[in-house]
Amino acid sequence: MRDTPPPYRTVVFDCDSTLSAIEGIDELGAAHRAKIEALTNAAMSGALRLEDVYARRLALIAPSRTDVERIGALYVERAVPHARELVRALHALGKRVAIVSGGVAPAVNAIARALGIGEHDVHAVALRFDARGSYAGFDETSPLARSGGKIEVVRALASAAGAHPLALVGDGITDLEAGEAEGGADRFIAYGGVVKRAAVFARARVMCETKTLAGLVPLLFSPEEVDKLARDPEHAALVSASSTLRSPTPPR
Repeated sequence: MRDTPPPYRTVVFDCDSTLSAIEGIDELGAAHRAKIEALTNAAMSGALRLEDVYARRLALIAPSRTDVERIGALYVERAVPHARELVRALHALGKRVAIVSGGVAPAVNAIARALGIGEHDVHAVALRFDARGSYAGFDETSPLARSGGKIEVVRALASAAGAHPLALVGDGITDLEAGEAEGGADRFIAYGGVVKRAAVFARARVMCETKTLAGLVPLLFSPEEVDKLARDPEHAALVSASSTLRSPTPPR
């Protein structure tokens, strides 16, 4: 796996267990938690293909519009510490920040708004509801509902003019695959601050296990950028929080 050090022009985040400390689909399926968690973990560890579990989970849950709005609010409530500050710092340095997630779009958009990420930079799976707000299906054409789809989306982002270098942060096997694929991310950071997935950490070159996203500062910013942020009162606290943390695992 290649690894290009910072600075980056584009930074892409996964949502579940990366920007937020929950797995939205598990929360949606609380009434079927054991079955849903088993399917989610099998997909994120690579034991099952995503397309083999995606439709099964949603059909089992049949989430209403109200259910999805509740999960969106929970994403925001359970945002990983310093997520908002990190996104602000990235934007302040003129970087594009995007979310690429296999989660459901209405909920992912909620945390994107809270973090200051525009809806045009959110890539997730759209849902359909009937006039009463009951579940009526999902976008089965979405690449993010099948294995390998995240690779396609990250490649498309990377192909945009001025997008490179691009860094990708995520916890799951689909994130790792997008980081390994040619034409995608220039650096993949395996994030284990919420859930450390052994299959992902075994293959990743760059890793971070801090419980706060401040731990990503030395992995996403060059020393010159860190110095610039440290001298800006709006971002100095983020840099200070990063400096108090145990150093992340060096690239291998």
